[in-house]
Amino acid sequence: MKTEVQYKTPKTLLNKGTGFLNGYSHTLNPYTGCSFACSYCYVRQMPVSLFRKQEWGSWVDVKQGAAETLRKELSRAKQKGPVTIFMSSSTDPYQPAEAKEEVTRMILEVMAADPPDFLLVQTRSPLVRRDIDLLQQLGDRVRVSMTVETDREDIRKQFTPSAPPIQARLKALEQLRDAGIRTQAAISPVLPSTEKFPEILRPLVHRVCIDDYFMGDGSGGKRTKKLALNELYRVLGLEEWYHPSAYRVVYDRFRTVFPEDQLYVSQKGFEP
Repeated sequence: MKTEVQYKTPKTLLNKGTGFLNGYSHTLNPYTGCSFACSYCYVRQMPVSLFRKQEWGSWVDVKQGAAETLRKELSRAKQKGPVTIFMSSSTDPYQPAEAKEEVTRMILEVMAADPPDFLLVQTRSPLVRRDIDLLQQLGDRVRVSMTVETDREDIRKQFTPSAPPIQARLKALEQLRDAGIRTQAAISPVLPSTEKFPEILRPLVHRVCIDDYFMGDGSGGKRTKKLALNELYRVLGLEEWYHPSAYRVVYDRFRTVFPEDQLYVSQKGFEP
C-alpha cells in the first residue's frame, strides 16, 4: 500500500493521559496515522481514522516543528508537577516515515536535554535502535516497549503484513538490552503463538506485558469486533484464539519461564 505523506504544524504535542493511559500525565504522537496498518489496530475505529475517510495505513501526517513545540510545552508541564509520557498511543513513533523525517529523534533530543520524569516508547519497529545514544542519556527514566505479538512469522504476515518481521524486533531487543536500556516485550494483542515463545523472550527482556483485544482496545473489545477479525481467525482455523480467555494460555506458558513479578497483564504493564 502506498502511503500519502502530508506535513502539518500542530499547536500542541502533549495531550492529557486519559482512559487506558490515565497513569500518565501526557501522551505524545509524533505522527498522525500509521503506515504499518495492522489489521487489528483499535485506532481504525477512533475519530482520527474515521473522520479521515481514507483507508487506515494509506496516509501519514508528519508533525513539523515538533522539537520547538515540545521544548516549550515540556518546560511548562514540568512546572505543574511530574511529567510522565507515553509515546505513542495512536501511531508508531518509528514507522517508516521516521527514517527520513526524524521527528521522533528530534523529540528525544529535547527530552535528553530536559528529561521528563518517565518516558515509555511503544513501538514494533527495529528503527528504535538508531536512537540508542539518546535513550541511553535518559537512563532509568525511559523504557522501550517492543510489540511482539507472536513468535510465528506466518501469523505475523496474516495479521500485520506491513509491519517489521518478528526476528528483526527480537534483534532490536537484544541490542537495546546490550546497550543497557530498560525494555519490555508487549504481547499486545495476543496472537497465536507456540510453546517456545517464553523461552525466546527470556534472555531478551526482564518484563513482559500480555494484553488482548478485550482488555486493551479501550472499549471492552467492541472496537475490535467492528473490524471483523473473527472472520480471519475462522479462515485460519484459529477461532479459539479469538476469545477473552485466550490470553491465559499465553500467561500460563510465560509463568513457567518468567517469575510472576516480571509478568504484567493489560493496563498495568504499560504504566510508568
